[in-house]
Amino acid sequence: MTFTQQIITIGMVVLGTMLTRFVPFLVFPAGKPTPKYIQYLGKVLPAAVFGLLVIYCLKNVSLFAGSHGIPEMIGIAVVVGLHLWKRQMLISIAGGTVCYMLLVQFVF
Repeated sequence: MTFTQQIITIGMVVLGTMLTRFVPFLVFPAGKPTPKYIQYLGKVLPAAVFGLLVIYCLKNVSLFAGSHGIPEMIGIAVVVGLHLWKRQMLISIAGGTVCYMLLVQFVF
């Protein structure tokens, strides 16, 4: 990339970031009620994203080769257990990821 292309790329990234940060406040001002469809999306999208992550992470797991999916299943069990215990999505995901990485690096 030339220097000019680098500057244009950085400018576009900054512009895209600023738009995604400021547009919601312009479209949905504080004085007006939030539309029902936006409230609906706020309720269903976190679970949909979590489901998408699960499918993406498990798409290449082979039950008939390698570790037979054992570290993945243990990681999923840790995520579910942590989530049922703490009800904190970040802790659940981080705990499952750390457990899976330790299993892959040191056990399997």
